[in-house]
Amino acid sequence: MKTQDVFIAHPKTIEQINALKAFMQALKIKFEVSSEENYNPDFVNKILESKEQAKNGKVTRVAKENLKDFLGL
Repeated sequence: MKTQDVFIAHPKTIEQINALKAFMQALKIKFEVSSEENYNPDFVNKILESKEQAKNGKVTRVAKENLKDFLGL
């Protein structure tokens, strides 16, 4: 059975990290560990600005039949 749920944990100590790993392994749950930091703040600001523009109707709409021309394909 597959699920779409994703769990994100933020352990603060090495003991918590080890406990989470042991728990996941004991239940035979596939997991991955990422040491990446949060998103780049400039990237986040651009996304938030784009969302605001879309909310205000400042978007470019392209009909499906014109998509290849719009993309230069």
